Amino acid sequence: MMYFTETGRTHQELILLIRDKYGPDATVLSRKKITVGGFLGFFQKDGLEYSGYVSSKGRPKLSENDKKEQKKILDSVKVEKKREDSLQKILDEVKSLKEDIKSAPSNEGGGELPSLLAIENYLFENDFSLSYIKKTLDRLKAELPFAELNDFEITMNRVNSWIEESITIHQDRNKKRNVFILVGPTGVGKTTTIAKLAAQKGLGIAGSQKYSVRMITIDNYRIAAKKQIETYGEIMGIPVTCCESYEDLKREIDINSDVDYIFVDTIGKSPKDFVKLAEMRRILEGCGQECEVHLAFSATTKTWDIREIMKQYNPFGYDSVIITKLDETTRCGNLISLLHEQKQKVSYITTGQMVPQDIEVATKEKIMSLLVGSKQVTKG
Repeated sequence: MMYFTETGRTHQELILLIRDKYGPDATVLSRKKITVGGFLGFFQKDGLEYSGYVSSKGRPKLSENDKKEQKKILDSVKVEKKREDSLQKILDEVKSLKEDIKSAPSNEGGGELPSLLAIENYLFENDFSLSYIKKTLDRLKAELPFAELNDFEITMNRVNSWIEESITIHQDRNKKRNVFILVGPTGVGKTTTIAKLAAQKGLGIAGSQKYSVRMITIDNYRIAAKKQIETYGEIMGIPVTCCESYEDLKREIDINSDVDYIFVDTIGKSPKDFVKLAEMRRILEGCGQECEVHLAFSATTKTWDIREIMKQYNPFGYDSVIITKLDETTRCGNLISLLHEQKQKVSYITTGQMVPQDIEVATKEKIMSLLVGSKQVTKG
């Protein structure tokens, strides 16, 4: 009698192998699943292992040695079965653990640490965009060690420093002669803003240098707007001119070539009025290359609308933005988020209707001071 053990991929493959190798008298005693092939545990495949004996006389009475050999084979099968049962038990436990984790309450947004939850609430209450909040929390987790991450004072100061870094302030070109054009949708206070800027430069407010100033308006469609800027001009003693075409504007700019500052007020148009915006852009080309274009929008405008305004006024090539009516809102995180997203600079902010005092050059410190709770934790 001879015992054998053979391996193969399938039952049919093994039976054919055993019959071919050991003949029709081969008897299979045990079968078990195994893995075959592979390298360093990779690319293994499922297979089978059959063990048995060969006898030319059917199944004769086994000798003691044969019985011992058969017992070894059967014992090995039992051990392998026990191992498979243990492995299956482990796999079931792992699967159960995965299900527990999957069904556990989500703790996204840094809520696992009180300090991060407080930071998230601070940014949310100040109306920062969701993407800005997520990037800030991810940056905290990536850059701060756990001991600092769990310290509210450290995290708060770090976040405020990052917010300040994300604000970009427009730098004055300090040219000898400036043509300052203000564009933007209707109702954001462009004419009042132009009057404030002209007054500051033309009247030498707060001891600043007094410059020669002119105001030009191309808004001849609204009688009230034209009358408003002319009234401002009369009160401040600053000449005001109305232009209706590219040629009129170019001629007026050339005539006032010796003036330090020329402030150009424009027509308030909806960002969806593409035809009128194109016409206005053509007229403004009369100002030549030596000009600065600033886009005005109200702090009370919805974030999505501001994004659309900025997009539609891109053809004007504006250098920076002026945020008006900041006194009419209690949150400015959305503005910081949007300007950072669009990589835009801020030149001025206005905080009321009074001319000329309710306007100031934008600074990071001023914008940071508008954040609710920004001074709760500061060092030094």
